[in-house]
Amino acid sequence: MSLTPSQIIEYLYCPRFTYFEYVLKIPQNEHKFHKVIKGRQVHTEQQQKNKSYLRKKIGVVKKYTNQYLTNQVLRGEMDEVLELKDGTMAALDYKFAQFKDRIYDTYKTQLFCYSWLIEDSFRKEVKKAFLVYTRSNFKLIEIPVKDEDKRRVKQASQDILNIIQNNYFPKATKYKKRCITCTYKNICIQ
Repeated sequence: MSLTPSQIIEYLYCPRFTYFEYVLKIPQNEHKFHKVIKGRQVHTEQQQKNKSYLRKKIGVVKKYTNQYLTNQVLRGEMDEVLELKDGTMAALDYKFAQFKDRIYDTYKTQLFCYSWLIEDSFRKEVKKAFLVYTRSNFKLIEIPVKDEDKRRVKQASQDILNIIQNNYFPKATKYKKRCITCTYKNICIQ
C-alpha cells in the first residue's frame, strides 16, 4: 500500500481521519469543493504556460513538470521538480490562494512529502521548496526543508499504515477546535 501527501496531512490534522476514511471506508467527498476544482484547473494552465520557463533568480538550471514520483511508502504528483545550481533539488507547487503573510502547515507538509519523494527518486538532497500563490500575482515563497521535517512525514506514514493494517482506533486530535468543522464530527467519539 502506498500513501499520498493528502493522507499524511489529514493524519497530522487528526489521526482519526485515517481511521474513518481508510479503515471504515467513509469518504469525505472533498473532491466536490470549488477550491479543489479551481486549483486543479490552475495547475493545468500553469503547466501549459510555463513549460520552458526556468526561474534563474532562485538558481534553477533544469525543471521537470508534472512529475509523478513514488517510493515504497508514498506517491505524489508534483507541479515542478527543480534542479538547482548548487546541486540540490526542490519541489515547486502552485496554490490557488492568496498569500496573507502566513504559510499553512498543510502546504508545508505537502512540500516535505514531495522532498522525501524527490530525494528517493533523484538521489539528490532537498534543502528547500517553493510555493507559488496564483491569486497574489504568482508570489513565490521559499520554504526551508529540514531533516526533521522529512522525518516527521516519514513517521506519520508509518503511523498511518499501522492504523490501516491493524484496524487501530487512534486518539483524536488534542486541538478540539478542529472538531467543529470536521466531516466526521457526528460519528467520532470524543
